Amino acid sequence: MVNRMQFYVDGSWIDPVLVKTAWTVSPATAENVHQIALGSKADVDKAVKAARRAFESFSHTTREQRISLLANIIEIYKDRAREIGDAISDEIGAPMAMAQQMHATSAIRHFTSTLEALKNYSFEERIGSAVVVREPIGVVGMITPWNWPISQIACKVAPALAAGCTMILKPSEFAPTCALILAEVLHEAGVAKGVFNLVNGLGPDVGAAMSEHSDIDMISFTGSTRAGIDVATRAAPTVKRVSQELGGKSPFIVLDDADLEKALSGCIETIFLNSGQSCDAPSRLIVPSSKMEEVTKIAKRVAARYQVGHPRAASTDLGPVVNSGQWEKIQALIQKGLDEGASLIAGGLGLPSGIDKGFYVRPTIFADVKNDMTIAREEIFGPVLAIIGARDENEAIQIANDTPYGLAGYVYSGSLERARKIGRMLRAGNIYLQGASLDRAAPFGGYKQSGNGREWGRFGLEDYLEVKSIAGSIDS
Repeated sequence: MVNRMQFYVDGSWIDPVLVKTAWTVSPATAENVHQIALGSKADVDKAVKAARRAFESFSHTTREQRISLLANIIEIYKDRAREIGDAISDEIGAPMAMAQQMHATSAIRHFTSTLEALKNYSFEERIGSAVVVREPIGVVGMITPWNWPISQIACKVAPALAAGCTMILKPSEFAPTCALILAEVLHEAGVAKGVFNLVNGLGPDVGAAMSEHSDIDMISFTGSTRAGIDVATRAAPTVKRVSQELGGKSPFIVLDDADLEKALSGCIETIFLNSGQSCDAPSRLIVPSSKMEEVTKIAKRVAARYQVGHPRAASTDLGPVVNSGQWEKIQALIQKGLDEGASLIAGGLGLPSGIDKGFYVRPTIFADVKNDMTIAREEIFGPVLAIIGARDENEAIQIANDTPYGLAGYVYSGSLERARKIGRMLRAGNIYLQGASLDRAAPFGGYKQSGNGREWGRFGLEDYLEVKSIAGSIDS
């Protein structure tokens, strides 16, 4: 039985200071499922005190001790992975196979890549006449989203533990269960009292209290750009480090020598994955204007293959989006696309045929989109693709970079060399060529309003370290 009515603080499950609850809602049925406790500033204060006490000893653990701890976590997590996948499917609506094979296992991959980075990382080096050491930054506040819940938790918790930091986690109130199970995993693995603490709650309550807290040294935040700005503003008076992974409006450039069938199939598969609820989803497909008619025919045919349905149905490709607010936002943006003159070639407004409840969205594609249209500017965070024409590759690059975001970029060409050239010209933190995906040992993060800092592997570990220069410590 997962403990949803208490918080994990200082190695124990404790009652909230104030009694406040909320319901998690099934996106598949729009029905209440579980009640969870919501925290307050007083709960954050308790968690921070525990983390501060624990930092005094945990920050001095050896590399070997932390390697052993991460290895224990990985083995124990494997026994709970199926349970975590079930919870994610129920709470965000991911198709069951995807929840098990992608969501749940992502945490194992993050812990494993962090473990490998820790084994080989140099925490000390000589530069000139000084010794430069890298030390844990301190107490970290972590605020994580609902769209890839366990993945975003793991890619923060793993490097923080590896660095020797202590932490307070506020998971999303829409998908809290996987975090609660992880707390049990960490406890069983032998994480010391106060090193990991979990307080459920709302952003304006728990998230704000964490961002403003004078005894938290760093905030690691993943979520919308709007919320990220609020976190950074609240954190500014205490001059704490703020590492953010925010929104995106990523371009997928198809060059004139590309195999259109392969390129479009890859783009559509990626934008429809997780019902479009991925920050790096390629929501703008940029194609040669001269091939718009052919592209439209292929895209319409490919989109027709995708089956929307209940997450536990074996035939389902796309489950629902997470909640009613997200569904209504997507519907409003689809309407905006229609109003501004884009050509609807697949999907559209309302629930899919045969579905009368839940937060399901018809997989939607617009053609003849201009880059100044709302659907090309705003992050929709749903299964909605905008196809934009470009005269040549120079205009394609200009359109791709004409966005306040810079998380990801995708390029497809008949020539890998040409794809590489275009990829280097895109102002984004993660570039995917020819349908490739990034290695979890490589850095993940964005330019511009897509955030700062990097996660995954060695770069994720370094986000949780301070740099100290010690002069006069080397024998002459």
